[in-house]
Amino acid sequence: MAEQSLSNHTEVDVVRTLDDLLIPFHAAMKPSDEFRIGAEAEKFGVDATTGTPLPYEGARSVLTVLEALIERHGWQVESESTGGPTIALRRNGASITLEPGAQLELSGAAFDNVHQICLEMSGHLAELRDISDELSLTWLGIGFHPFARQEDLPWVPKSRYAIMRRYLPTRGKYGLDMMRRTATVQANYDYSSEEGAMRALRVSLRLSPLVTAMFANSPFYEGEIWGGKSRRALTWLDVDPARQGLVQNVLTKGERFRDYVEWALDAPMFLIKRDGVTVENTGQSFRSFWKHGFRGYRATLGDWQTHLNTLFPEVRLKRTIEVRGADSLPANLTCALPALWTGIFYDARAMDEADALSESFTFEELEALRPEIAQKALGATFRGEPLAALAERVLVIAEGGLARRARMRNGKDERVHLAKLGSLVEKGHCPADALLEGLGTGDADLRREILARARI
Repeated sequence: MAEQSLSNHTEVDVVRTLDDLLIPFHAAMKPSDEFRIGAEAEKFGVDATTGTPLPYEGARSVLTVLEALIERHGWQVESESTGGPTIALRRNGASITLEPGAQLELSGAAFDNVHQICLEMSGHLAELRDISDELSLTWLGIGFHPFARQEDLPWVPKSRYAIMRRYLPTRGKYGLDMMRRTATVQANYDYSSEEGAMRALRVSLRLSPLVTAMFANSPFYEGEIWGGKSRRALTWLDVDPARQGLVQNVLTKGERFRDYVEWALDAPMFLIKRDGVTVENTGQSFRSFWKHGFRGYRATLGDWQTHLNTLFPEVRLKRTIEVRGADSLPANLTCALPALWTGIFYDARAMDEADALSESFTFEELEALRPEIAQKALGATFRGEPLAALAERVLVIAEGGLARRARMRNGKDERVHLAKLGSLVEKGHCPADALLEGLGTGDADLRREILARARI
C-alpha cells in the first residue's frame, strides 16, 4: 500500500519525452540585464587548539553553532521533514547547509556584483566569530581536512548522505573522502540562451583544470605534509566516474542542452522522493528509470531535478552554470573565484578571448593533466609551457572583463578581488604554496602552524 500511494503523481508531472527533460534549462533562461552571481563557500569547524573536528551534535557542535545563528541573527531552521534534525538554515535568499562530514557551507544570495558577495561572506564570518570564540572553535578554509581521519568525523543525518555512504565506495576509492574530508568554493551564473549556456559550459570545462591549479589549497593529510598541492583534486580522480569529471561529450562538441542531458541520463541515480519519503534507487541510470520505471514509480520532472543535483562534474548545468573546481580558500581569496569567472562569463569580449584561448584543448590532454595538477598545481606544464603562464593569460582576460563591467565600490571595480590571486600567480604559486612556506615534515609545531595558517 505504501508504494502504491507514493507513486501517485499528476500526469502533467510525468516525463514522457526527451523534450520534457529540457524544460528546466529553457525555463532558467533570462535577459542579460537580470544576470546575477551566487557564491558558495565551505569550511571545516575544529577545536581552536587541537584541530579536532567539530561533531554534528553535543555541547560544542555544529548544531550549537546553528542554534546560536538562529537565536542571534534571525536565521530560520530547515529540516528534511517535520520534526526532523536540523540540516540547514535560511535567510533572505541565502542558506547555511551541512555537508556529510559537518562541513559548514554558506550558499549566498544572488547578487549583481562581486563586491556584494564579499560583503555577504565577511558578514557571515562576523556572525560566526563571536559564537566560535565562546566555544573555542575555529574555521578552516582549506580544500581537504588537514587532520581528520574518516573515523574522526560525524555523519550529518540527511537521507541522501546515508545512500551515498553505502553506494559511493562501490564506485571509487575516494567516495567517502570526497563527501566528508573535502571543501570547496563554487560560483553560479545565469544564461540567456541555449547557445550561450553551452558555450560557457564548454569554455569553463576546458579551463576548469587550470582553475583547480590556480586555487589549489590542500597540501596536508592527517596532520602531515602529503607532498602535493591539492588533496581535494586528487580525491576527485577516483570518485564515481559516471557522475563527475570533465563531461567529454560536452567539452568536445556540446552545443545543445540535449548534449548535457544525454550524459546525465546515463549517470546512476541515488534516490527519488515521494510525499517527503526517500526511496533509494542506486541500481539504475535515469534513462532506464525514465523508460522502464522503478517498483511502479514513473519518472517525474521532480525526479529529474533531484538527479541533476546529484551529479558532480567540474562544471554543472542546472538552472545556473555552477563552476566547481576550486578548493576551499582563506577569506582574502574566497572572492577571487567568483571574480575570475564573472569577468569571463559576463563580458562578451572576455568570453570570446577565453574561447579562442582554450578552443584547441582536448579532453585527452586535460584528463592527463589533472593528476599532475593535484601534485604540482601551477608547477605543472601544458603543451610544454608552464601552467602558470597560461594562468596569467586567463587572469588578464578576466580582469579585462571586470574592467569593462565597471561595477564600482569605494572607487574600485571588481578587479580588486583578483589582486591577491594575481600576486600568487605572478610567482607561479597557488594558495597551498603560501600554506607550506617555511614548513617541514619534521616540524614539531606543524599542527599549530597548520591551524594558524588555514584559519579563515
